[in-house]
Amino acid sequence: MESLVVKNLTKKYDSFLLDNVSFTIPEGYIMGFIGENGAGKTTTIKSLLNVINKNSGEVIVLGKNIDDHELEVKRNIGYVSGESFYPKRKIREITSVYKRFYPSWDEIMYQKYLIQFNLNSEKKLDELSKGMRMKYSIVLALSHQAELLILDEPTSGLDPVARDDLLQIFQTIVEKGKVSILFSTHITSDLEKCADYITFIKNGKLIESCSKDDLIDKYKLVNGAKEQLSLMKNQMIAYKENAFGFNGLIKTKDVKQNTNINFGQPSLDDIMIYYAHKEDIL
Repeated sequence: MESLVVKNLTKKYDSFLLDNVSFTIPEGYIMGFIGENGAGKTTTIKSLLNVINKNSGEVIVLGKNIDDHELEVKRNIGYVSGESFYPKRKIREITSVYKRFYPSWDEIMYQKYLIQFNLNSEKKLDELSKGMRMKYSIVLALSHQAELLILDEPTSGLDPVARDDLLQIFQTIVEKGKVSILFSTHITSDLEKCADYITFIKNGKLIESCSKDDLIDKYKLVNGAKEQLSLMKNQMIAYKENAFGFNGLIKTKDVKQNTNINFGQPSLDDIMIYYAHKEDIL
C-alpha cells in the first residue's frame, strides 16, 4: 500500500509555478524531498495538506482522497516543522490542548515517548533546545498514531549530534511499523544516511522521483582535460572549468567509455549543485 500518492499537483502564483509534481511513498519508507531554497518544497507540502488551495492535482493519503476525507486523513498525518507554537507554555499545557483533536490519542504511548526522549512536561517550550523541540513535535505526532509524518526542514539549524540523534529516531520509527515519512530538507547528507527514496524538484518542476540508489546510479561525475571538454559538453547536465580541465555531471546512459576521462559516483549534493549550475551555462 502507498502511504502517500501525489498526482500532477499544480499551484500557480504570479511569480512561481508548481508544475504537475507527482510522487509516491510506499508504506514504511522514508522519502527525502530535495531542492534549492525556493524550488517549491514548502509549496508542495502546503498544497498537498490543503493548507493552501492547489489549482489542480490529486492527493491520496492511506488510500483516501484528502479533498473528500480531509478531517479523517489529517488525523493520520503528523506534521513537523521548525516553527514553534505557544513558546511560553509548558509542554503539558500544550499537550492537553493538542490531544483533544485526536480521538486516537494514546496517553500511555505519549508518556513512554516523553521518557524515551528525556522530555520534562513541566518545561516551557522556549526552554528547550531546537533539537528537543523537534523531538516533542515528533512525540505529539506518534502519540496520536499518525501513519504519515511530514517533516519540513526538521534538522535545519541543529548541530551534527542532534541531527544524527533525530535521524536514528526516524529510522527506528519506520522500522517498527507502518509509518512512512516525507522528509523535506536541503541537508542532503542527512538523506544519504536515512532515506529510501528521493524526490528532487527544481523551479517548481519534478526532476527525479525514485529510490535513492537508483537516483545516484542514474548519474556520473566526470572529469577530464580541457581539450576533452568539447567532446563532452553537449552530453553533460552541467560542468565547471578549472585550471586543470573540467568537472561535470552526466547521465549514466550517456556515458561513453574513454580511457582518458574519469567517471565517479555523485552524491545527492553533486546532483543538486550541477543542476543548479546548468542554468549558468545555457
